[in-house]
Amino acid sequence: MSDGSGKLGTLSTLSIGIGGMVGGGIFATTGLAVQLTKGAVPLAFVAAGVVALLTSYSYLKLSVAFPGEGGTVEFLNRGFGTGVLTGASNILLCFSYMVLVAIYAYALGSYGASFFPADEAGLWRRVIASGALVALTAANVLGGSVVIRSENALNLAKMVLLLLLVAVGLATPMAWERLAPENYVPPLSVVSGAMVVFFNYEGFELIANASGEVRDRRRSLPIAYLGGVAAAIVFYVLIVAVTVGHLPYAEAAAAGDHALAAVAEKIMGPTGHALIALAAVLACGSAINATLYSAGRLTYTVARSGELPQEFERQIRGLPLEGTFLLAVVGLLLANLVPLDAIATMGSAGFLFIFLAVNVASVRLAGQTGARRWVSMLGAASCAAALALMCVQIEQGPHSLRQLAILGGLVAAALLIEVLYRWWTGRTIHVHHSKP
Repeated sequence: MSDGSGKLGTLSTLSIGIGGMVGGGIFATTGLAVQLTKGAVPLAFVAAGVVALLTSYSYLKLSVAFPGEGGTVEFLNRGFGTGVLTGASNILLCFSYMVLVAIYAYALGSYGASFFPADEAGLWRRVIASGALVALTAANVLGGSVVIRSENALNLAKMVLLLLLVAVGLATPMAWERLAPENYVPPLSVVSGAMVVFFNYEGFELIANASGEVRDRRRSLPIAYLGGVAAAIVFYVLIVAVTVGHLPYAEAAAAGDHALAAVAEKIMGPTGHALIALAAVLACGSAINATLYSAGRLTYTVARSGELPQEFERQIRGLPLEGTFLLAVVGLLLANLVPLDAIATMGSAGFLFIFLAVNVASVRLAGQTGARRWVSMLGAASCAAALALMCVQIEQGPHSLRQLAILGGLVAAALLIEVLYRWWTGRTIHVHHSKP
């Protein structure tokens, strides 16, 4: 959405960030968050939000100084040059978007399957998730611009329905004692649980890709980045508080990936279940579509810098669809073959790695951006600490070691692909800097 001059105003830029953050993730992971942190679940979302808020400061300063479609890719290339680690980080960013698509598809399938008998839910989740992902990929190929123009309407519908859930939930008697400190898990578990759902905040990164279209960057971007993350924190806290206030921990954990529909059904009956399931389908479908649309451009940008094969620079029907197809295929496999907790861990860890690197890039570029180095250093330290705590907590759970292996494999794969690709092709790595 833009104003009459074709440039993005403050409200439009803010809506990009909030729309990107309050998306399919909260529908998928509310039950998981309650299972991991119990009564401390609001604190978990605040902790994750603080890490996001610190990182959004670095994004803000970098976006004002280096606006354009390159976003995170350009920030890393400017901050670290064109070395192997930069290339591996950009590939990891592509991987992280593949994981996001899987999470959104998983959630869409789960809420769709909640209308079927419990013993058939697993089958229907896979059928609905796979069908939706294939259909939205086709929509991007045949009429992506039309679907993208519908994003504002879909985001508005999603927000209205979620606000309805919060309003009715707060107006209905709640078991506030479930949120009392005596029902908290240990602090380490709170923080590690927060980091598992951290990917819910990654959407502010989309503002960077649109920063070149923002009319008054110095006025609009601080509101969009910092205000957007702050608004998301408040919104998430209200949603999870209502969830815990109306569902015992065991019920929320049992509902799992469609916990919000279970809450809505408890306080509004079958109509509430239908409305929130509809909101989830709209939110997840919108998130899948936007991610597919932007990911093709992401892989195109990374390929132009020489860090991915030239095949990804090829356009089909005037669009860079090679990356879109790859994203859809990997997302389809993950959504059908990997458990939700492992997918969420991969997504959160991937973005924590990327945000750690962007914060360090902000420190290195502070002389050009005017950023306060100590804020970006604090952001980098918080991302590093969050990653370490996540890995420690995962390692302590004997049934979760596969998550640690998958996480390590994700990072190793990005690095190996970059090293082998440079050795095999000998492509020259170059950076296309956007101009203010």
